[in-house]
Amino acid sequence: MKFSGFKVLKEGLTGNKGWTPHWRDPVPKSEYDVVIIGGGGHGLATAFYLAKEHGITNVAVLEKGYIGGGNVGRNTTIVRANYGLPGNSEFYSHSLKLWETMEQDLNYNVMHSQRGIINLFHSDGARDAAARRGNAMINQGDDAVLMDRDAVRQMLPYLDYDNIRYPIYGGLYHPRGGTARHDAVAWGLARGADQRGVDLIQNCEVTGIDITGGKVTGVQTKRGPIRAKKVAMIAAGRSGQVAALAGMRLPIESHVLQAFVTEGLKPCIDTVITFGMGHFYISQSDKGGLVFGGDLDFYASYAARGNLPGAEHVVEAAMTLMPMIGKAKVLRSWGGIMDMSPDGSPIIDKTHIDGLFLNCGWCYGGFKAVPGSGSAMAYLMATGNPHPAAEKLRMDRFRTGIGLMDEEGTGSQHNLH
Repeated sequence: MKFSGFKVLKEGLTGNKGWTPHWRDPVPKSEYDVVIIGGGGHGLATAFYLAKEHGITNVAVLEKGYIGGGNVGRNTTIVRANYGLPGNSEFYSHSLKLWETMEQDLNYNVMHSQRGIINLFHSDGARDAAARRGNAMINQGDDAVLMDRDAVRQMLPYLDYDNIRYPIYGGLYHPRGGTARHDAVAWGLARGADQRGVDLIQNCEVTGIDITGGKVTGVQTKRGPIRAKKVAMIAAGRSGQVAALAGMRLPIESHVLQAFVTEGLKPCIDTVITFGMGHFYISQSDKGGLVFGGDLDFYASYAARGNLPGAEHVVEAAMTLMPMIGKAKVLRSWGGIMDMSPDGSPIIDKTHIDGLFLNCGWCYGGFKAVPGSGSAMAYLMATGNPHPAAEKLRMDRFRTGIGLMDEEGTGSQHNLH
């Protein structure tokens, strides 16, 4: 089924009786060329690009729950490429370019809105750092505009510019950044992969990874064993548990990150705003709700829910930046399980087990990386070589200490525990 304006009009005039399911609900086969553990955004994107770019379609995506039920539907929907360190900068630049063609590639409206993102700074030193980051972004081929206090005030007049502790000095504006509808991204990628022959197996928890003579041979699941020539572990916050099935201990910790949405309001925020000193970020959804989040809850957990102290911390930051938000009613909150790496940057790599691949450590950058991650992971699995945009996202950097990319100082510092 192809989507088009004519199709929408026709269905509207004929009782919407011609729509068909977005994807099949197949019975698992006994063997596949590739098995992907994890049916979130990164796993679905990997399957989609394996089929689209490399012609590998005998693929199964195994999801413990339902498609879209994990982190891909539990985030604040931000898309950006304003990274400054080599290794991250080229990767997220690559990912943003894929975002810009995603709807055409999928024939699906993921509601990608390049409304821009502005990172505020609050000191002379932070201004200098923003200038360096902006120059790095421009050299990378992306866009960046350094704005002074007056320019930011003209764009965002409702912020508190004279807060005693964190006065606003200006901001770094990234016009091509923005948001996308997280559920639609999952649905569109699932539909695109399914159309190309990929089997999406829901309610299929992996309970074991079969390894013979140092080579992966398949997986054990609650729906029976499945043989496979290659297996990819793409399980976000559950990566440590999945890797343990293969006898691996990963350099990540899993933490909870909360997100919140208010009641629907008239349009008042037309960009994405991040408050560096308070680690707070906010945008307004197309339905009118203010969508915002902040720091981790700062305790290791696999629970997809947050706690009240964490909520209080985020709301304090919100009130510090924009007191007007105090008039809005928070409707609901949710939690995502963040796989935090020591340097706050991801891992896309082979493992020491032949045929077993790893994709994890996305920290705060998981949603914005979905197409780039899938593209790079598919390239690695198909060719055996790292994608040019992901060459520095190897796991051995933690063993050697060479090439660490501590972009924001937000990684999980295991040496402190």
